[in-house]
Amino acid sequence: MNDNPPLVGRLTPPANLTEALVSRLAAEIEGGRPAPGARLPTEQEIMAASGVSRTVVREAIAALRAQGLVVSRQGAGVFVSATPARRPFHIDPDEIHSLAEVLRVMELRLSIETEAAGLAAERRNSAQLAEIGRRLKAVDRAILRGEDAIEADFAFHQAIFTAADNPYFLRFLEFLGRLLIPRHSVRAGMGTPDEQRTYLQRIQAEHVAIHAAIRARQPEGARQAARQHLANSQERYRQIATALETPASRGHAAAPHPAR
Repeated sequence: MNDNPPLVGRLTPPANLTEALVSRLAAEIEGGRPAPGARLPTEQEIMAASGVSRTVVREAIAALRAQGLVVSRQGAGVFVSATPARRPFHIDPDEIHSLAEVLRVMELRLSIETEAAGLAAERRNSAQLAEIGRRLKAVDRAILRGEDAIEADFAFHQAIFTAADNPYFLRFLEFLGRLLIPRHSVRAGMGTPDEQRTYLQRIQAEHVAIHAAIRARQPEGARQAARQHLANSQERYRQIATALETPASRGHAAAPHPAR
């Protein structure tokens, strides 16, 4: 009989399962269980114990890795960092409540994504360019289906960060995109389905400009297109936040989430 409780118990569906799993695992690691240097349970074991999907587990591990709590060893698994308490950079998503705080994070994101686009234009190979193009078309298809295109949008940016040929950029994007910038739909601030489609098409036009500059190997053009995209995102968020703060909607809508 095993007297030790499982590392992760069943998770009930909160607003964000990834955040819930990250919080649970981080608390266990910071509490010394498992000990520094110990191997985490496998993806399958965590899935079985927590009742979440493989995607959620992988996103949670990526976030823990970005926080410096775990390290991955190819062919061996994921291990608790030897010094898990020493995290040179960490932002707690639960501390981001106000519009001002969100916009500060988006300023950080703007600087990182702008440079990633420029590096992608310099360093991308033909396979990476083709992948960026495929992800761009996936956003189009999601918009045509009437979806919010959130996952397709994130995948497009992931492809750009991959093409930047710097794994730290990609890991940082995973941390920012999955946890710090909530990626839920902002339908409440976009009105009717037609208005939402028009809204997303404007965002997609900005994606097209980034892709075109990367394809043309124009680093400064790619940086400018990415900078414009993120600056526009900041303004869109301000507008949506304002719309959700009107007397008619106050008290009826959840806290607004930043738009892409």
